[in-house]
Amino acid sequence: QAQLVESGGGLVQAGGSLRLSCAASGRTFSRYVMGWFRQAPGKERDFVAAISWNSGITKYGDSVQGRFTISRDNAKNTVYLEMSSLIAEDTAVYYCNAVGTRFWGQGTQVTVSS
Repeated sequence: QAQLVESGGGLVQAGGSLRLSCAASGRTFSRYVMGWFRQAPGKERDFVAAISWNSGITKYGDSVQGRFTISRDNAKNTVYLEMSSLIAEDTAVYYCNAVGTRFWGQGTQVTVSS
């Protein structure tokens, strides 16, 4: 059974950094565009970042551009999100997704204290 599992979330002070991981199992996602999304309490799920299958193209949401970096290691079937200069507004549950598919992780909570 294919699944995506996020990890690496936690509580961090404003200005700090975190690295999220999304590990895939049950099938390979190496040919999929992979994305990170986030959902804050009471808000819709928003796009954070995406990366093409060969890492040649990356896209970021306006609010994270220049602070977050998405990467992937297809040999490990894992996608990463490096987050730096975190602000309180980054507080949310972060999800990874094989873009355009029904495959979503369960989410990992990121809380930034100001």
